[in-house]
Amino acid sequence: MAYQKGSVRLDKAVAAQTQFSRKDVHKMLSRGQILVNGLPVRNFDARVDLSQDEIVVDGQLLALTQYSYLMLHKPRGVVCATADAALPTVLDLVPEELRRSGLAPAGRLDKDTTGFVLLTNDGAFSHRILSPRSHVPKTYLALLDKTPDHSMVEAFAAGVALSPDKHDNLGNGEACPKKIVCMPARLELVEGAPRAARVVIRQGMYHQVKRMFAAFGITVTSLHREQIGGLPLDPSLPEGACRPLSAEEVARIGMESF
Repeated sequence: MAYQKGSVRLDKAVAAQTQFSRKDVHKMLSRGQILVNGLPVRNFDARVDLSQDEIVVDGQLLALTQYSYLMLHKPRGVVCATADAALPTVLDLVPEELRRSGLAPAGRLDKDTTGFVLLTNDGAFSHRILSPRSHVPKTYLALLDKTPDHSMVEAFAAGVALSPDKHDNLGNGEACPKKIVCMPARLELVEGAPRAARVVIRQGMYHQVKRMFAAFGITVTSLHREQIGGLPLDPSLPEGACRPLSAEEVARIGMESF
């Protein structure tokens, strides 16, 4: 069998994208239960090209990819973590057939914030979209206890000054000693809903949207992430559900939408 440059280990790929352990995969390889392009493979070091090779495990055709990218519609009360002793996590909502080794949220939403969470085991991609250098915009719909005015639109565009928080840092783990001026953000007043606003930010500081409104004496009563980059939350995806993203959708995450 010819293997192309950039191929991955068969045992690692199967274990990462199924519920089988590496030990289980090795047992199936020994028994000839894993076929690549119709032929049984028994070599533990065998490598495959996930873009071309057909892989069958114990009679089931697997659609393996090197990485997994999931869109999750996060409900209120669920934490963006891989594990939590007291509360359900976003990973608890992933159905068994979509669970992969290394799957984790790319960024965080507050426990009481709902909406689009990206889950992936592609660490490089996750780092890239979260990096301050990338400034991938995130779009939120905020419900407020007071009506924002048009002067705030200009203030958000100029950069809102926030009081420091212990969770803020300058990239070296040290707390910011003075007020922080946010990067320019876009604030849109929602027609017909005087106590609602849409906010697009390029940063991800702790409780940033809530703190931006708090700077004007306004409390956010509900916050929902609608979009990451150029990819909106699928309106047909129920709260608490998730689904894989297509390659085109993954590409749209990195597109500008500010």
